[in-house]
Amino acid sequence: MMEVLQNPRFRAIWYVVNVSELTRWMELLVTSVLVYSLTNSTLMLGLVLGFENLPRPIFSPFTGIIADRFDRKKIWISSMAIKLGAGVALFFLLFSGHIAPWHVFVAMLLQGVSRALEDPARRTAIFDIVGERRVVNALSIDSMSGTVGRMVGPFVGGFLIEYIGYFWPHYPGYTWAYAAISIMHIAAVALAIRVRIPPVEREWRVEPIWNSLGDVVRAAFNHKQLIGMLFITIMINGLAFPARQFVPAIGRDHLGVGETLVGVLAAAESVGQLVTAVILASVGTVRYHGRIFAVGAFSVMITSTIFVWSPWYAVTFAILVLSGIGLSCFGTMQGAITMRSSPPEMRGRMVGLQSLCIGIGTPPGVLLMGWLGDRIGIQTSVTLNALACIAISLPALFLTPLVTRPSDPPPQTVARPQTGAS
Repeated sequence: MMEVLQNPRFRAIWYVVNVSELTRWMELLVTSVLVYSLTNSTLMLGLVLGFENLPRPIFSPFTGIIADRFDRKKIWISSMAIKLGAGVALFFLLFSGHIAPWHVFVAMLLQGVSRALEDPARRTAIFDIVGERRVVNALSIDSMSGTVGRMVGPFVGGFLIEYIGYFWPHYPGYTWAYAAISIMHIAAVALAIRVRIPPVEREWRVEPIWNSLGDVVRAAFNHKQLIGMLFITIMINGLAFPARQFVPAIGRDHLGVGETLVGVLAAAESVGQLVTAVILASVGTVRYHGRIFAVGAFSVMITSTIFVWSPWYAVTFAILVLSGIGLSCFGTMQGAITMRSSPPEMRGRMVGLQSLCIGIGTPPGVLLMGWLGDRIGIQTSVTLNALACIAISLPALFLTPLVTRPSDPPPQTVARPQTGAS
């Protein structure tokens, strides 16, 4: 881990990610509580996460191609400028008192576009900076940034909503929360401008975009471990992960706590994530990435079936901490398997395909969970979806070599005539 952190180019990216992830998780909590307070509907609450993830299946395959061919620093800064514009717009709507749920949905849609642009550009840049030998360590540190952001951001957002409005009662706490969010977006853009991402010459052909996408899909289907990982990724993002979006409903209606403790509960998984990410960032060579991935995935599924039923706040918090341990294993190995399974010239497209699999499951999954929540109760809805996720995902462990074989090395590439350069 220290070897990776001694790399100044990696540290520069890491500083930006810390600020950006803190802002992201704070913003998600604030918008979720805001929409639920305006509508009292779990379906509307679910739409916040649904709109944030909707751009992923639409844009991710193309943003992977963009990351393979164009200046990744410009892509990254452009993505953060989109976040900044959406955040400032919501601040002025709150300040003027004209906020409505659809304003939040549009802002979350723009946030999703930003994330679809950012992920392939940032992650492939990290791989090129640290190399294959240290990619697990670097991705674990990258994951730690998201974890710290998820730990601190929801608490800060909930605190601003619940208490700061008392000191300036003319404007609700949501307004002050979004003022802080906008300032942090500005800080992230300013830090990103100072980052130096090394240009990488890649071999690529001038060809129709659908041919380029077809290449990466064929490469994925030829790699059985990758297929198993992507299948479980779709299932867990559609049937288990959306449960976290309904923490505001569980906290307010089932546990009877205010916004600050809702924010703490939303941050609970990050405690387990952080400890596990530190361990993974410090390990040497990992051979069985798929085993760690599978243990993490099924830990998340199992804890999703039970945390919503706990009548005690402390127990609910503890269960979510355990879920965070699994989440860290899942997320870190997901990225490692994806990039180790990719030829260098299509690594951005493969990360885009991974992002597609993440995004394609979340919008319908969160809508189903929220819709059922309004009809049979959010606790029953979450449990039924998580149980379905376990039943559907289990065959992937037996039908693919995800857990039975060591992780395959990156495939050797065949040189092709160069007709362009990125």
